[in-house]
Amino acid sequence: MDVSIGEAQKVAIRIVDNVEKVIIGKRSAVELAVVALLARGHILVEDAPGVGKTIFARSIAKSIGCIFRRIQFTPDLLPGDITGVSIYNQKTNDFEFHPGPVVAQLVLADEINRATPKVQSALLECMEESQITVDGTVHRMPVPFVVMATQNPIEYEGTFPLPETQLDRFLLRLRLGYPTPEEEILIMERQQYFHPIEKLEQVVDAHDLLLLQEASRKVYIDERIKQYIVALVNSTRNHTAFRLGASPRGSLALFRTGQALALVKGRDYVLPDDIKTLAIPVLSHRVIVSSLNGREASGDSAIAALVETIPIPGALPFSKS
Repeated sequence: MDVSIGEAQKVAIRIVDNVEKVIIGKRSAVELAVVALLARGHILVEDAPGVGKTIFARSIAKSIGCIFRRIQFTPDLLPGDITGVSIYNQKTNDFEFHPGPVVAQLVLADEINRATPKVQSALLECMEESQITVDGTVHRMPVPFVVMATQNPIEYEGTFPLPETQLDRFLLRLRLGYPTPEEEILIMERQQYFHPIEKLEQVVDAHDLLLLQEASRKVYIDERIKQYIVALVNSTRNHTAFRLGASPRGSLALFRTGQALALVKGRDYVLPDDIKTLAIPVLSHRVIVSSLNGREASGDSAIAALVETIPIPGALPFSKS
């Protein structure tokens, strides 16, 4: 069943408004998370402890009503604790697969960088191919399937930095940041008697989300916008500010999220400003920046500077009168 752009936007905004009942003052981050859901991608929420990363993920899960599982990553976690194991059944004389918590529609990988690289790699196959292989048998993931991971910055003790291959599988990276003083007061007032997430209601279901994903794929993206995306991503591979540029997966991520953001904004076409808005959350975690005076520069600032230098194909050059 086809869904009009107007109807799709209303459903998407319904999710955003519902999550904002819990996550105060972070509408842009909530919108980007919904964009990732529509683009069928995985989300990395990176920020300091205590800013609401886990509650953010739980709020989205309750809003969309999908099968939800939370995995608390710790240094002693094993790959089988995530994917599941095959156990021999003496009654049937056969092995039975017992699925792990990753077999769900929305998986919260909480504090993913507290687990060892071996355990982190257990997510690679399911995030890219929507399947897991246990004892040589392939098991498909449910639809829709989204991994929403949280992590503290790697400067904190007891964490393991995510490898580039793992980071590249996240469609976008979000940061919530600290609230303003006014927002922090509102947070205290809303949590005086109970936490708002306790009364948060489901506003859509898995079927609605699948319809939104299909509608997102039909949003028109002009050939010049495609050229702009490729020029932007290609520049990360040739610019001296980067030691490692974004892969073609980065171009595809900008393409898909551009369509999804246009839908959230109520348009059936993508604008250059959509790509500019998405450049940092989509690309900054996919690149490695060059050191500047012995110090590591920020991926966010490097991408932001690059966006300012790449002309939009077909746009009229600015001239001083």
